[in-house]
Amino acid sequence: MGADNDRTGASVDSSGDYGDDGERVARRDQAVRAAVERGLVGPGAPGAPVIGLLDVTGIRKSAAALRAAFDAVVAPGTPVLHAFAVKATPLVPVLRLLHQEGVGAEVASPGELALARTAGIPPARTVLDSPAKTPAELREALALGIAVNADSPQELDRLDALMGSAPSRSPLGIRVNPQVGGGSIEATSTATPTSKFGVALRDEGAREWVVQAYADRPWLTRLHAHTGSQGIPLPLMAQGVAETYALAEEINTRLGRRQIDTLDIGGGLPVNFASDVTTPTYAQYARLLSEAVPGLFDGRYGLVTEFGRSLLAKHGTVVARVEYTKSAGGRRIAVTHAGVQVATRTVYVPGAWPLRIAAYDAKGRPKPGPEVVQDVAGPACFSGDLLAQGRALPLLEPGDHAAALDTGAYYFAHHYAYNSLVRPGIYGFAPDGSGGVAFATVREPQTLDEIVADSGGAHVSALTTLRTTGGR
Repeated sequence: MGADNDRTGASVDSSGDYGDDGERVARRDQAVRAAVERGLVGPGAPGAPVIGLLDVTGIRKSAAALRAAFDAVVAPGTPVLHAFAVKATPLVPVLRLLHQEGVGAEVASPGELALARTAGIPPARTVLDSPAKTPAELREALALGIAVNADSPQELDRLDALMGSAPSRSPLGIRVNPQVGGGSIEATSTATPTSKFGVALRDEGAREWVVQAYADRPWLTRLHAHTGSQGIPLPLMAQGVAETYALAEEINTRLGRRQIDTLDIGGGLPVNFASDVTTPTYAQYARLLSEAVPGLFDGRYGLVTEFGRSLLAKHGTVVARVEYTKSAGGRRIAVTHAGVQVATRTVYVPGAWPLRIAAYDAKGRPKPGPEVVQDVAGPACFSGDLLAQGRALPLLEPGDHAAALDTGAYYFAHHYAYNSLVRPGIYGFAPDGSGGVAFATVREPQTLDEIVADSGGAHVSALTTLRTTGGR
């Protein structure tokens, strides 16, 4: 349990250095201290009790590692689109940064599409995936030329009508579910026998229906499947890709033409939340795919990936001030300002989504001292609002800071408005060129006026002035 505050958990290369992982830890420590020193997080105005930090250098390195991993295995000249799963970190400045680093966008709602467009990501580098696309969403995507993966036969019927009335340049395909099984987290497993996503290939008659769908529609040129997610082992991910590749080969062979020209293999590379080591890596996954599905990379198929969590998770940190400490039942409790509102999955399902916690002192420095078993609690008014339970850390005291690590994806950008707690500010950081840290505002902290507005403040008398007709 003591590894939560361990600064030596990063991977060591042959020279004895900690490599990229160790450099990331050093950047994080420097950024936390600078954020405290500059009052981004603090006991009063302008400081906030909880903030999110994003490591710009680390994000750039992740994008470069993704591109390099697949460049090393695909045939020269193969068209490859790496599309970031916007749901993982739906922040416009993040999308703009990734676009600058050669990464497009995978969107699953009108809101996510609006974010991608605002970030300047062109339609040709955008993919629309969703199990519940409306006719209006499909019409907009086809008008813009955005790639669309149909999730069901009924959705394909809608595409038939739209393509018949106004042919589109959008690359179109079908999402299939290879039904290869799930991982350790049921809620995020997408290739189970009863998954809500895609056409279930092993259901009776489904495979033949898919083949016929392509035979009847020459404009279907892509095939999509997404097996990966947190808790899914790499061999199972590779099996899902292999099943998809085999289906594409079958369709093209039976049709006597290379109609399917692009395979969208989804994303879902798991993240190591147990230490600072980046594992598995994109390079490991790409090599595994090249061994398991060699035909995927021989140049006959274009490639689309949709990674999200693995690009951002390790480059985000929630920093929260410790407001009070107490003891209950013989256990120490540090009450902080970070809880269910920024770490919803961890609070409600801690076994599946545990977080490492690092202890920093009142000046933002890594806190030394003997470890004490303690709970790290959030501010929400229910007993389960805990970032960590029974965790061994240097003893946290009022004014110290607790940092929830690896929270760059699915955490502080997904605010949960329990107790009307304010949405925290988010700041990107990078070296300033002179040994210090430069910060940039990614998202302003929410104000109390904004909370009131979001809660119907403009309609304060709406219910008291409502009159019914008839009755009492």
